[in-house]
Amino acid sequence: MKNIKSLLTVLSFIFVFSFAVSAQSLTALDGGKVDVQNQRGKIVVLAIGASWLPLSKDQVIFTNKIAKKFAGRDVVVYFVATDSSSAKSKNYASDDELSSFATRNKLNVPVLRDSDGSQTLKKYGVDQIPSFIILGKDGKPATEAFSGIDPKSDISVPISQAIEKLL
Repeated sequence: MKNIKSLLTVLSFIFVFSFAVSAQSLTALDGGKVDVQNQRGKIVVLAIGASWLPLSKDQVIFTNKIAKKFAGRDVVVYFVATDSSSAKSKNYASDDELSSFATRNKLNVPVLRDSDGSQTLKKYGVDQIPSFIILGKDGKPATEAFSGIDPKSDISVPISQAIEKLL
């Protein structure tokens, strides 16, 4: 009986730990936590970029287009900044600098911080930024990453088409 109780205790810890590891909470610039995988039946679009990356300015335009097109529907859009939170890093940006980036570029969606991309890039197998990830209503990736933004073409079109198929 003692062995069964011990086994159940260990299994409980493993279950709780694996759930905590699989959840993906990112920090918003206001300090709040956002679990992007648990949006209760909504499609989540993650625009993964960095304030120091010149193409992120174009990414903001596409992000705003997507957010505007799907406003009022079951779609949530976030900009995920992969700027480092370590002042020693060459890619460092403070929360104030990220807020300034968002304001300067007229970004109309919440900004979440994923310092160095440690959660989003690795989790979704994204090998370049800027990129877009679409999570289905179940919180799992619904498509491959949309990467390689060409400022001469509108990447919001194929992303919007993919979202429409999921709605």
